[in-house]
Amino acid sequence: MYLQKQLDRHYIFDNLDTVELAKEFGTPLYVISENLIKYKCSQIQNDFLNKYPNTKAAYASKAFLTLAMCKIIEREGLGLDVVSGGELFTAISAHFPMEKVMFHGNNKSFEELELAINNNVGRIIVDNLYELEILQNIAKEQNKKVKILFRINPGVPGKTHKYISTGQIDSKFGICIEEESLNFALKKTIDSPNLELMGFHFHIGSQLFDNKSYLAALNIVTGLMKNLKDKMGFITKELNIGGGFGISYSTREKTKPISFFIDPIMKSIEDNCSKLKLERPTIIIEPGRWIIGEAGITLYTIGSIKEIPNVRTYISVDGGLPDNPRPALYGAKYEAIVANRPYANRELTATIAGKCCESGDILIWDINIPYVKPGDVLAVLNTGAYNYSMASNYNRLPKPAVVLISNGKPHVIVEREKYEDLISKDKIPNHLL
Repeated sequence: MYLQKQLDRHYIFDNLDTVELAKEFGTPLYVISENLIKYKCSQIQNDFLNKYPNTKAAYASKAFLTLAMCKIIEREGLGLDVVSGGELFTAISAHFPMEKVMFHGNNKSFEELELAINNNVGRIIVDNLYELEILQNIAKEQNKKVKILFRINPGVPGKTHKYISTGQIDSKFGICIEEESLNFALKKTIDSPNLELMGFHFHIGSQLFDNKSYLAALNIVTGLMKNLKDKMGFITKELNIGGGFGISYSTREKTKPISFFIDPIMKSIEDNCSKLKLERPTIIIEPGRWIIGEAGITLYTIGSIKEIPNVRTYISVDGGLPDNPRPALYGAKYEAIVANRPYANRELTATIAGKCCESGDILIWDINIPYVKPGDVLAVLNTGAYNYSMASNYNRLPKPAVVLISNGKPHVIVEREKYEDLISKDKIPNHLL
């Protein structure tokens, strides 16, 4: 009897029945837990901001950004890291405090930089000399003094997929600290009445699970700080060490608390600064995935089931590549639950396929799952980061809605696209009419 009750239960996410959510809002459906976001932000407050003086944290909004997310991050006391004019415009539209915004990007346009300066963004992280020149001209024209950081490349690769490793020498990001261009950029900035260099930023990569690359980079960067102080008299006021803290996507990985990364990092910084006789600068971190990744799931409805004897069973869902490109992009792994029968025995090994016209549109290879039927609801876990934000309309599929669970109630924070939305920007030239 107890087993039967268990089998009849549905998968509950943040106190709500996911099957009922699928019925009410349709599928595919992104579901985000405000409680889980708040919990992660509280860990950052307790184990970093409150524990170590002279520190800041900014949410890396490229992981997931909506107007509502801006409001949550503002309420939780964090800053915002944006990497495009669109992300910046979202922050502006949400009335996010601009002094707490940090603007990244390796190829910011004139229009994007102008938007940032017009709105008094707190920090612009300069990636290259071309950008520095544009920034100087805009700041001079507007008669403003813009606070900047240089993104530097410490030459330390992150232990992760090569597509999300950014700190190695061969990277499209940042100014290599071995280059003379860094000294040139520093001198140019110091001489400018419209630019104020506050310090440096580096980012090793994403989805990292150890500290070794961070600590290696810090040894290099604090050495650079000492060298620039001795040779040019430049005092580093701020050091932004980026984010990249990994989360669990499968049973092979385990999300580590923020303190696992922060405590050794802060010890290294303070020890190095003491040894090199440097004043410890303001330390900034920029977690994104670590905050939002586990706070999200995606709900799908199962459709066709194709069994190829002695080869494979394909279970197709009503989404896939357009709402989650990560498995196709760099082999990302996920776990899933049959939401209407979460406690059923997982007797079948199957592959979860998307509905796009692509052989690579596979969400999960060879997962152990209960026997399913069309109409069952599948919940793919830990999809809060880089799913909605990377979604596309490939095959002219409308993007899913996003529902935020707050205090036990669901709220639509992004409406589901309609077919009409897909052609709303299309134009037919007169000669085809």
